[in-house]
Amino acid sequence: MRDLKAKTPSSSSSPVCKLESSTSGERGPLRPSMLPKALALASSEEMETLQPDLELDLGSRDNWGSSMEFLMSCIALSVGLGNVWRFPFTALENGGGAFLVPYLTVLFVVGKPIYYMEMLLGQFSSRGIVQVFDFAPLMRGVGYAQLLALGVLATYYASVMALTLRYFFDSFSAVLPWSYCRPEWGDGCVSAASDGHQPPVGQLSRNFSSSSQLYLQRIVLNETQSLSEQGIGYPSGSLALMLALSWLTVTLIIIRGVKSSGKASYVLALFPYAVMFILLVRSLTLPGAYDGVMYFLTPQWDKLLEPEVWYNAVTQVFFSLAVCFGVIIMYSSYNRFGHNVYRDANIVTTLDTFTSLLSGVIIFGILGNLAYESGTKDIGSVVKAGPGLAFISYPEAIAKFKMMPQIFSLLFFGMLFMLGVGSNVGMVSCIMTVLKDRFVNARLWLIVVGLSLVGFIVGLIYITPGGQHIITLLDFHGVTFVSLVSAIFELVTVGWIYGTKRLCQDAEYMLNIKTSKYYRICWSIVTPLSLGWSISAFIIGQLFYWAWHANYKQPKGSLKWRISNSAKPHSDWGPLDSKQLIDYQNFRRNQKDVAAAAHAGLKQHRWLCYSVGDRIFG
Repeated sequence: MRDLKAKTPSSSSSPVCKLESSTSGERGPLRPSMLPKALALASSEEMETLQPDLELDLGSRDNWGSSMEFLMSCIALSVGLGNVWRFPFTALENGGGAFLVPYLTVLFVVGKPIYYMEMLLGQFSSRGIVQVFDFAPLMRGVGYAQLLALGVLATYYASVMALTLRYFFDSFSAVLPWSYCRPEWGDGCVSAASDGHQPPVGQLSRNFSSSSQLYLQRIVLNETQSLSEQGIGYPSGSLALMLALSWLTVTLIIIRGVKSSGKASYVLALFPYAVMFILLVRSLTLPGAYDGVMYFLTPQWDKLLEPEVWYNAVTQVFFSLAVCFGVIIMYSSYNRFGHNVYRDANIVTTLDTFTSLLSGVIIFGILGNLAYESGTKDIGSVVKAGPGLAFISYPEAIAKFKMMPQIFSLLFFGMLFMLGVGSNVGMVSCIMTVLKDRFVNARLWLIVVGLSLVGFIVGLIYITPGGQHIITLLDFHGVTFVSLVSAIFELVTVGWIYGTKRLCQDAEYMLNIKTSKYYRICWSIVTPLSLGWSISAFIIGQLFYWAWHANYKQPKGSLKWRISNSAKPHSDWGPLDSKQLIDYQNFRRNQKDVAAAAHAGLKQHRWLCYSVGDRIFG
């Protein structure tokens, strides 16, 4: 793309404003809000030259109705199922109260820095998960890898929502259907609502199973023991209906983009907290609740010496905050330029931690009561791992409530469903944004409906008798390691290819805030090293392919030149508004001139340590 210059009369003393020319052979589209103003700056002669090269983008990008909608949407996204059912048991298995040490440490060196970084990138550029890598096209494969992982996560996340919805409707029964044994289950079943002492859920042997466990396995899932022998089977009719309702809910919320999802964010963010405080009061008033909470908070300091504990702290923070999936970048891209994302990043990360601790107290208060009713002091024995955390242990405890168990069951599973909707809305919206940015003239509702139909069809695999085996497989290979490794390369790309110094200058230009040394050191050194040992062949393949693609699109030249050229930002990289973009280009040139003048006499002494320090601290 040729340079656009604002030509002024020769008598004018105003400086000539100029957009930096593209340094990448792969030309990106001129952003929609830039187009009228930018073209007005060019002369008719330049227009004739530019016209063949311009890919006209006539669409428009929505914005949040208010700053509060953005904040509520981030809360609804980050505060999800991972806080309510994953954190308490992760803490229990990794040192109890001692787990807070690695958890809070990782929160400050991984969670908060990445969250703030992604908010900066999205708001500064008004680009989605893939387009944001216009600042370094060589690494665009990171965006595509995150997009694919997000697609896998969104489809099976909806199947968990379907299970939650099934239990929600079951809670309207006069007697909770998982609270009693059925004749066809034989003598090996132990009623969940039994008043007598019985083996706790975690200690039930092959010959004895809780009615809540058998209800999930035989009635709801109709589970198979082995995929190789029995196959995956056919989808459950009732779960298919619940899956359809789950996708319909997501579709209606995002059908008009952020205009509709922003309004729904208030309910999605606040309703779970209302339910959690009701459950908190109830759980703490149950017999045995105190013992359960103390069991959760009692530290096991020897666990801190185990590397696995720190790994689990990283994954917990990572998936709880939903960083490096591209959703935070997408949400921030709909902000007005200059919105205080520094404040919002601190609010969301702090609230996420508070929610995890709150849910831990609630859950272990309930499990303390379950242990009390079961006649055991070993509270850890009542825990059932895997999907049973939400659909065996919790229903088991609720079934033992003496007063109105249906009410608390409705509240609990209603809360889980709302948490699932808040997270899935963000994931599907992220994919929708990539498609909308690519096909700007496509109708938004067609993209949303199309995504929901594809998600529903794929999700039918997960609600078959063998579906849980497939979820476990995809979660491990398609999401967990993929996302961790893409995070490593995202941090390397931002911190060292684009540059920590330049990101801090962008933050200063946009927010008028000086970036602290804490964020500079985390972005460039500490956070990448914290994630660096997680490697996935799938991600590596994505990186090499898109790096090759970016080089393939470059004009002919040496390999070194092509690699260097494809690592530089596109010509239109920067603020979405054309006036701000021109001002930003002038700001960048002034920064370079100041730096060049300051370092003029030091060029011959610029050692490696000096260059590294300059990249971070400027």
